Amino acid sequence: MRKRLLFWAALAAFLIDQISKYLVVHVMRVAEGNIDVLPPLLVFKYGENRGINFGLFQGNSEAARWVLIGISLAISIGVLVWLIRSTPSKLMLFCGGLLIGGALANVVDRVLYGYVLDFLNMSCCGIKNPFVFNLADVFIFAGAFGLVFFDGKKPS
Repeated sequence: MRKRLLFWAALAAFLIDQISKYLVVHVMRVAEGNIDVLPPLLVFKYGENRGINFGLFQGNSEAARWVLIGISLAISIGVLVWLIRSTPSKLMLFCGGLLIGGALANVVDRVLYGYVLDFLNMSCCGIKNPFVFNLADVFIFAGAFGLVFFDGKKPS
């Protein structure tokens, strides 16, 4: 019963990411020019990510694309199996769902486009951030962080 939280969190993360990408990339047409939301803190800026989160390890080959898809699917399945077989807290289930939903959203992008659609750029305090990312990246990072730091185990 409790493990339904994992499914709903994953579905929510997946849908929020895919809907946001559709709206910003296809409706607002961010590829035609940056959109200042709260500059410089938040700017919508088009990006095609052929690497991993936040544009790291860029690769342009078809092989790299499918390797990244395979890694994302393997991690998602691994987290899913681990959480189903253990007795995780609700917070861990939620975090696992965020990670899985975000990873699967980026997999869909890679399958459909050959790259992950990115559109978020955040800068602050005189530091200009050149990287763009998407909500799936945020969900993956937050989910992984939560699984590590909220695992329910007491420090020894």
